[in-house]
Amino acid sequence: MEKIKVSVLAFAAVIATGVFAFRGVQGSITGKVRPFDGATDVWAIQGSDTLKTVVTDGAFTFENARAGSYTVIVDAKEPFRDATLRDVKVEDGQATDLGEISLQQ
Repeated sequence: MEKIKVSVLAFAAVIATGVFAFRGVQGSITGKVRPFDGATDVWAIQGSDTLKTVVTDGAFTFENARAGSYTVIVDAKEPFRDATLRDVKVEDGQATDLGEISLQQ
């Protein structure tokens, strides 16, 4: 009976290791908005996937972004206009820093 328990646990450990080995470490997108109080939210769109985050003290971060190309839209407050950045590349395990995004009136 003890041998069966050990075998089942070993098999479960092998399966769990395999699942985590094939799961990619996702990336992130970060940036800053100027003026720092000029925006409320930021969207990152890739195909049918949409991520949303808030702007806090002029900064934003998307964690767990899948690898690929995104369109990032900064939802500006009046009197500023929304800003759109196309073809933002994200790679697994990498942080994509958009730097400062200056909002226009």
